[in-house]
Amino acid sequence: MTKRILKSVGQMAMGFLGATILGSLLFAQTPAAKAPRGEPIRPLPPRGEPIRPLVPGEKPVEKAPEATADPGPGGLLQLGFEKLAGFNYTVPEYTGETPPPAPDTNQIPSEIKAFDGRKVAIKGFMLPLKVKEGKVTELLLMRDQSMCCFGAVPKINEFLTVKMVGDGTKPVMDQAVTLVGKLKVGEFSENGYLLGIYQLDCERAEGPGL
Repeated sequence: MTKRILKSVGQMAMGFLGATILGSLLFAQTPAAKAPRGEPIRPLPPRGEPIRPLVPGEKPVEKAPEATADPGPGGLLQLGFEKLAGFNYTVPEYTGETPPPAPDTNQIPSEIKAFDGRKVAIKGFMLPLKVKEGKVTELLLMRDQSMCCFGAVPKINEFLTVKMVGDGTKPVMDQAVTLVGKLKVGEFSENGYLLGIYQLDCERAEGPGL
């Protein structure tokens, strides 16, 4: 009787010991929970002014229009290519097999046509076409230096065809110059081919080295 009691107690002790060891092994294999690192994420405060609905009858606030030309002495307009080239113009395709198609003369915006006949000052880069006795008498005034120096093809509203009034001007190829004269706006062609939409009868050139 005593032996059976001792055997039962021993079996219970062994079972308890086994359960304790098994629990320790399982606990050792379970990764411990890591403590959070850094500061907790906090939502950012709203930026700017809240959107306010319009009151009935109230008109929305309009932004001031971009200055397109600055009238100076004698009606001189400081005009830039950001305005002259600020619209799309599709040049008609020509394959050479048929007569050149007539250009669509309605592509130039009315606000650009309003500059026709005005005395303007326009800044750009020279591409000489005709030189007489060391002076340029005819040239293209380009919007970008890469157009005249690296062979990039400009859009038709990114250059002016210029004729100098008088003896001409010194050629300046590597720096921007300002040309002053009377601007003509509208398509002009030769033998049916569209050559451009801007012409300038230039009175004088201003800039470094001139």
